[in-house]
Amino acid sequence: MSQKNETPILVLSLLITLALIAGGLWWFTRKSSVDLSKITGQSNNPSSSSNDTGNRPSSGQQGSNFTSVQNVPTGLFNYGGSTSWAPIRLSVDSAIQAARPEFRLRYVEPSSSSPGSGTGIQSLIDGQLAFAQSSRPIQDQELSRARQRGFTLQQIPVAIDGLGVAVNPNLNIPGLTIEQLRSIYTGKTTNWNQLGGPDVPIQAYSRRLSDGGTVELFVQDILGGQAFSPNVEFVSTTTQALKKVAGSPGGIYFASAPEVVPQCSIKPLPLGRTQGQYVAPYQEPFVLPNLCPGKRNKLNIEAFQSGNYPITRNLFVVVKQNGQSEQLAGSAYANFLLTEQGQEMISQAGFVKIR
Repeated sequence: MSQKNETPILVLSLLITLALIAGGLWWFTRKSSVDLSKITGQSNNPSSSSNDTGNRPSSGQQGSNFTSVQNVPTGLFNYGGSTSWAPIRLSVDSAIQAARPEFRLRYVEPSSSSPGSGTGIQSLIDGQLAFAQSSRPIQDQELSRARQRGFTLQQIPVAIDGLGVAVNPNLNIPGLTIEQLRSIYTGKTTNWNQLGGPDVPIQAYSRRLSDGGTVELFVQDILGGQAFSPNVEFVSTTTQALKKVAGSPGGIYFASAPEVVPQCSIKPLPLGRTQGQYVAPYQEPFVLPNLCPGKRNKLNIEAFQSGNYPITRNLFVVVKQNGQSEQLAGSAYANFLLTEQGQEMISQAGFVKIR
């Protein structure tokens, strides 16, 4: 065959080859596009993500606000526990539900006892709550009871709190040491003149030991496990106790610092580990009662975060580790509080950020 006849054949062969290659590339690109869109659709499908939430544990990534929290279960979840959490329940919890209406919360008080950390954790173990709020760490006996039920408990710290001591606003005393506070509540000290104050009998108030984590913490950490003096008068609520302190010249009471520091009718007392070296639970300068409620004392956040204030503690979300919806609900609630938005609202509620 001549070279003249071979040239068209070569050109035709080249064109056919190019056409086949182009067709193959078109088919491959089209096919790849279909598969890619399917994959993309699965990963971005909200309903798919929602279904996965019910079967896997919380990621632990809190994000910046309530809408960014992942793995939030849908439904109505009962919770309860510490009375010290009341300011958080009032402001932060309502904001969580407004942002995430699929996550509904219902605060439940025990039917036969006073609300508190201990009763909340017990109700959690008994299956009456999805998660609990506590103002003290989980106790060994509570962990043991949970294991007997076939699950474990996890405590997630979400805020810093402290115990504030309230006295009558007219009591002229600069502060108390932890040892002096112990001597008052165990009955060794009965008059303020024994502590450098006026000749006024001391009237100590407290809620009962069974009423919550604040009292449990006080007995364990301040009294060293000793019993209250018979002279201690027990009250049902902090509101009732503060009214009694305001009307008693020698009155004294302890409670969560955010419940004590802003009050107008009492004086929050500085505390110290050694005599004369007291740290105020409020920001200086002290706002006098006659300026309240126009101005209120604010929590000494720096002293609480640094540990200079002698009685600080964490607030915990107690989560049931059972791989079910209760665990998802407790983890999600803790993650809400640990977002930047949650921590800021906790600060506005009078507590100290933990992160």
